[in-house]
Amino acid sequence: MNHVFSALNPQGATVIGFKQPTPLELSHDFLWRVHPHAPGRGEVAIFNRSHYEDVLVTRVHKLIDKATWTARYERIREFEAGLTDNGTTILKFFLHISKEEQLARFAERLQDLERNWKIGDSDYTERVLWDDYIAAFEDAISATSTHNAPWYVIPSNHKWFRNPAVSQIMADTMEALGMAFPEPSVDLAEIRRKYHAAVEEGHQRKS
Repeated sequence: MNHVFSALNPQGATVIGFKQPTPLELSHDFLWRVHPHAPGRGEVAIFNRSHYEDVLVTRVHKLIDKATWTARYERIREFEAGLTDNGTTILKFFLHISKEEQLARFAERLQDLERNWKIGDSDYTERVLWDDYIAAFEDAISATSTHNAPWYVIPSNHKWFRNPAVSQIMADTMEALGMAFPEPSVDLAEIRRKYHAAVEEGHQRKS
């Protein structure tokens, strides 16, 4: 996110990180906490994790059964279709790294004084469930990648490939939107005439 979105104007871009659901969030349907963060027109919202946690972590840890996560795929498709029908463009990126690369990055982080605070016990304990997570990711991506809300699986062992790949998809998508600056709300010719008249009057006063 730092590399790809640093060029965006922060006035029109927000980043939302979805963590473990709170008791209040758990008392509602699983999409309740997500919808308020959908971007308005002219805005960009970056989801760091998202509603997909509710068909991944919950499945791997057997908090829900197959019937539930399968039904949630349908709810997700409907939710995203509603957003796109209202003019929202959705891009979903799965940044795939190998199990070996993940361990190497954990080792680097342990030596980095600015980032080692991010290390937690779950970073290592969850690795035991690697194959279960891959199966859950594969099913979720297959079930929820649609024409209007596609998934992009990005090989991410090498950041020199990952960052340009995501950036190119973002740039191509935004260019295809055909966005343009809004038309002026005033008569620019009249504004220019007044400006030049004021400048001329200033010169005459000086002379």
